[in-house]
Amino acid sequence: MIFLTATKFDSYTFQFFTIGIISFLICYYLLFLLLKKIGKNPKYILPINFAKRIRIPLFIFLAASLVYSIAISEIKLTTFQIYLLKKSATLSYIISISWSTILFVHTIRNRIVRRYDISAADNLKARKIYTQFNILERVIVFIIIIFAIGIALMSFENIRQIGISMLTSAGIAGIIIGFAAQKALATLLAGIQIAFTQPIRLEDVVIVENEWGIIEEINLTYVVVKIWDKRRLVLPTTYFIEKPFQNWTRNSSDVMGTVFIHTDYYIPAQELRDELTRILQNSPLWDGEVNVLQVTDARRDSVELRALMSAKDSPTAWDLRVHVREKLIVFIQENYPESLPKSRVQIVNNDVLYKS
Repeated sequence: MIFLTATKFDSYTFQFFTIGIISFLICYYLLFLLLKKIGKNPKYILPINFAKRIRIPLFIFLAASLVYSIAISEIKLTTFQIYLLKKSATLSYIISISWSTILFVHTIRNRIVRRYDISAADNLKARKIYTQFNILERVIVFIIIIFAIGIALMSFENIRQIGISMLTSAGIAGIIIGFAAQKALATLLAGIQIAFTQPIRLEDVVIVENEWGIIEEINLTYVVVKIWDKRRLVLPTTYFIEKPFQNWTRNSSDVMGTVFIHTDYYIPAQELRDELTRILQNSPLWDGEVNVLQVTDARRDSVELRALMSAKDSPTAWDLRVHVREKLIVFIQENYPESLPKSRVQIVNNDVLYKS
């Protein structure tokens, strides 16, 4: 070790190091067993594998304590050696405490969100909790890292003085940097705003940039939308604050589906309405809530029929719409082929009088 290069290695030093290392290993082993035992008890907040996650920061913390005890011991050390040991211990304390805090935040987040099943059919509350705590966790971790770096730099007197002088003499440069980082800061603040206002949540079904997709990831600066064809659309968080978009599952996971059919004027609407009811009742995709068929438009050559139906979520609604559209077309083809859209031409004395 560096501090031994100028230190006389006498019997006292040997005994001190031996006792210190043995005490260090015993403390580390006992604390590790204690955390492991606490993690096995379900009434405590610590998870089962928390002891394994924290073993490295725990080792760093105890090693820093050993180094600091050497620095303040009666072993004859030079001023530089004492300074080096104390600074190493300080940085180790900062790293271990910051690391442990991040692990603890992650543990609390997992403890809360695991109470909610995001795979359930009606998972609105679960998606809300997942979104909120995912973003808040990232914000807290970011703040912890910034504070840890700041405290570490402030522990060095020379660097602290340089930083103070730079702040006092570079005000204009700071303003310029602030303007340059305006978009980055706006994106970061938009991520925090999404966590609280929640215009989108995880697993929300949205239409953005004329694409239908599901919110897959929400980060501090960007959002990942999984498109229906398995592509990924990456958008800045400011997009969902500044631009309009469609959120099909904003208030609930169930959605309405529509099917438009264009037929001739001879179509019996009531027969088609009864067929729609039969199709929906025989389909496991229908949630039993909405079943409507209406004549929504009458054009010169055809009428427009709109079938409304509901499903538990948007993917199911899509499959239901496809199923109903196919069955209605087959029904018209087999039972009312004369009601398919067609053009009419009336000929009188070899002259075309009417064409549609």
